[in-house]
Amino acid sequence: MRKKPIVALIYDFDGTLSPGNMQEFGFIQAVGKTPKEFWTMSDGLAIGQDASNVLSYMKMMFDEARNNGIKLRKSDFRRFGKHIELFRGVKEWFSLVNSYGEAHGVHVEHYINSSGLKEIIEGSPIAKEFKHIFACSFMYDESGEAQWPGIAVDYTAKTQFIFKISKGIFSANDSKKVNSSIAEDKKRIPYQQMIYFGDGETDIPSMKIVTMFGGHAIATYDPSSSKKKSYAQKLERQGRASFVAPADYTKEGRAFQLTCAIIDKIKADYELKILKNKK
Repeated sequence: MRKKPIVALIYDFDGTLSPGNMQEFGFIQAVGKTPKEFWTMSDGLAIGQDASNVLSYMKMMFDEARNNGIKLRKSDFRRFGKHIELFRGVKEWFSLVNSYGEAHGVHVEHYINSSGLKEIIEGSPIAKEFKHIFACSFMYDESGEAQWPGIAVDYTAKTQFIFKISKGIFSANDSKKVNSSIAEDKKRIPYQQMIYFGDGETDIPSMKIVTMFGGHAIATYDPSSSKKKSYAQKLERQGRASFVAPADYTKEGRAFQLTCAIIDKIKADYELKILKNKK
């Protein structure tokens, strides 16, 4: 019996599934800063050193924790993750989409592609829903304490994970298999079977790659922000995103309607390809 096609739903996290930056739901408060203070310091460090914004925020987390006598272990990060706020409908979203996919002959997988911190996401209420979480991460010493950035994911680094998802590679360290040549029909998940959800600048290259190779990108926005709505619409006008939807993940929301329609198209295209090959 022929296997079902796999549809990959790939999400940014901050601003896409959650209304704020994940550091703002416990960590920043624990080091005695306001979000504005923390991000001003982090941005200032990046500008002053002409450094990566991602590496700068990771250094700020490390330094501020140490200055406040806070040890950063994976368990500590995951504890902060429990308090992450999520957009309306996110917790129920995965079972909704999975059920729709199953009923329409496809297997749905969910992935995170984020410049946030993997260890915090792993503590979130939805961590179990993802096939894999691609995000920033620290290195840890023998006692389990964070010592140094291990993975820093900026807007260009995010694109490599699109290729890894397509080829079924789940190691952040791999640089050989991801660059090896694989025929399109041999890839675990062809790009045409991807749906990318993102809201910001770090998502643009990934959105462009997914859409350029026949997949779909949905630019999401916080429904309470007209500025973010305008930015999402700009991404659509510029051809970076295929569609625009408010970050409302309920069954009645536009995001679910779009996702169902794209799944229908993916299944139809898959069936047509099978028929074409039966000459």
